[in-house]
Amino acid sequence: MNFPGTDLILACIFGIFAGATVAGGLIAVLTHRIIRSVCGLALCSVGLAGLYYFLNSPFLALMEILIYIGAVCVTIVFAVMLAEPEEPAPEPRRLGSSLWAGGAVAVSAAVFWGLVRVGTGGPWTAPESRLNDGSVEEIGKALLTTYSMAFELISLVLLVAILGALIMARGGRRKE
Repeated sequence: MNFPGTDLILACIFGIFAGATVAGGLIAVLTHRIIRSVCGLALCSVGLAGLYYFLNSPFLALMEILIYIGAVCVTIVFAVMLAEPEEPAPEPRRLGSSLWAGGAVAVSAAVFWGLVRVGTGGPWTAPESRLNDGSVEEIGKALLTTYSMAFELISLVLLVAILGALIMARGGRRKE
C-alpha cells in the first residue's frame, strides 16, 4: 500500500543523507584542524550509512557506523589526544595550490556528471524483498556470502586507519 506523499518524504530523507555525505566530505577535506576533519568524516559516514540503508543493505549500513564511526574516528581522536598539544599554524596558500584545487573540482564534477548520467539513464529495477530478517543466523550467512568482499574491504580500511593513528601517536606528548 502506497500512501500519498510517501515518495516525497523518501526523496527528502534521501536528500538529507546525500547532503550529509557531501557536507561531511567537504568538512573533512577543507578544514585545517584535524578534529574538525574527524567530525566531517563521522558525518560523512552517517550519511553513507543512510544511503546504504536506502539501497536495502542494512547490514552494510550498520557496519559503516560501527567500523568508521565507532572505530576509525575514535582511533583518530585517541591519536590526536596522544600527539603533540600544539597545532602548527596553517601555511599561506600559494598559486599552485589553487590550480590543484581547481583541477580537483573539475575532475570531481566530471565524475559526478558521469555518475548522474549512469544513475538516471540506466534501467534500474527495485529488489523484490529484503534479503534477511535481521536474525543472527541470517547476518552470519550474509556476512560469509553476499557481503564477504565488502566486509573484507572495510576491515582493510580499518587496519590502515589504525596504522595511521599509531603513526600519528608514535611521538606521544613531550615531557616538560
